[in-house]
Amino acid sequence: MSADVPNIVVVMADQLAPHFTGAYGHSVAKTPHLDALAARGARFDAAYCNSPLCAPSRFAFMSGQLISRIAAYDNASEFRASVPTFAHYMRMLGYRTCLSGKMHFVGPDQMHGFQDRVTTDIYPADFAWTPDWEAADERIDKWYHNMQTVKESGPAVATFQTDYDDEVGFAARRWLIDRGRDRAAGDAAPFLLVASFIHPHDPYVAKPEWWNLYSDEDIDMPKVNLPPEAQDPFSKRIMDGIEASYVPLTEEEVRHARRAYLANVSYFDSKIGEIVRTLDEMGETENTIVIVTADHGDMLGERGLWYKMNFFEHSARVPLVVAGPGVAQDVVSNACSLVDMLPTFVDLGGGDACIFGEPVDGRSLVPLMHGETDTADEAIGEYCAEMTSAPVFMIRRGRFKYIHCDVDPPQLYDLENDPSELVNLANDAAYTEQAAAFASEVAARWDSEKLKTDIVATQRTRRALHAAMEAGASETWDYNPPRDASQEYVRNHLDWTVAASRYRFPPLEKEEG
Repeated sequence: MSADVPNIVVVMADQLAPHFTGAYGHSVAKTPHLDALAARGARFDAAYCNSPLCAPSRFAFMSGQLISRIAAYDNASEFRASVPTFAHYMRMLGYRTCLSGKMHFVGPDQMHGFQDRVTTDIYPADFAWTPDWEAADERIDKWYHNMQTVKESGPAVATFQTDYDDEVGFAARRWLIDRGRDRAAGDAAPFLLVASFIHPHDPYVAKPEWWNLYSDEDIDMPKVNLPPEAQDPFSKRIMDGIEASYVPLTEEEVRHARRAYLANVSYFDSKIGEIVRTLDEMGETENTIVIVTADHGDMLGERGLWYKMNFFEHSARVPLVVAGPGVAQDVVSNACSLVDMLPTFVDLGGGDACIFGEPVDGRSLVPLMHGETDTADEAIGEYCAEMTSAPVFMIRRGRFKYIHCDVDPPQLYDLENDPSELVNLANDAAYTEQAAAFASEVAARWDSEKLKTDIVATQRTRRALHAAMEAGASETWDYNPPRDASQEYVRNHLDWTVAASRYRFPPLEKEEG
């Protein structure tokens, strides 16, 4: 390992579409801290998640592998302990690693290579949210999204989400300060921190101070409005599943949801600022790569759709802003995705593919971060969760995006000429060659029928196991952060002046002589 490898801090949002940030050009969104990072670093304009749903996307991010390779199909798929993650590899390279916040790990392994985990998760770690493709048209009311979330948008003093994110931010900053204390004591090991927040994920409810940053008059409404009868078949199934097909929304309800979303984007941006300020206070800014991204986006009413679960731009694209030593001030147009983060981290940490324990589907983005050219211009997506009965695949390459599902007509969009994805070119005679090439590639990349068989089999297994767990067959897997208060602050076994000296940061300089 090189002696001058950088620290890495990842600040991750949940359900943040880049379109709703100042750094990516939104005219109203107030995101000064993200904007500042983008101004001194690289902004990636075609970064995608690999599955537009929380847990699968995060498992792909952690493992550098597509979800079909690791059977991470939905929000109740187990993330197997045998899958190597970037946390494992970075520990091998000498990094101190920490997760503060959400990663939606499902299964008994709640660490996945992190040396430290300083908060619980916000969502259940068991098989409760397993879809049922054998009854794909039936709503699972207990955990499916619905329009009530939109209708209840507005301000509130506190929510479970703000409680959680305030804890995540505090724990992340305290962990960073502890690394500063370590350095003062002579331990200069590099660190990797993932601070992962739940905002701006719905419910669209914001603290008053953030809600009041905006006014109703400021809020832009969806640019594209498609009624149910104008939707492609997959989008129609999503509308049915989230009740958007038959639960009408008023203009005020839509406006308030979008206002609360922007308010929560600003709230998340404040967390970026707190973490960056902590790095400044530690004196580590010049040796730390800061990366801001998200697990997926949010349609937020565009095309009549809400939340995620599709491969349109507002759902599938994520922000990716990188700043730090060696990072060029640049806007990067190459398509990339979250599976690229693992090889990027390893590359930054002085490692290479020789340490990989399993095949990795991503590529290092370090050359692009450094302002170099890269011929790779591709992102691959897979959706295998609720509101479909067959896998959905996406290939984004260059200006084109191709979407395939066995039970639906194919979709081909020219994002350069049609950024709103309004014209499906799959059956356009002028694009026959491109459509045929993408169709052949899908057939070569995936055995969709076998994948569906495997998915249905895991769903049956997990539903049976969940029923057994509900009956008391095992202990909960939800993560409970360990804490020993007897070793914290001032205790009888430690002179208080010693404790004060240990906790003070920066430490007092010792007088010579």
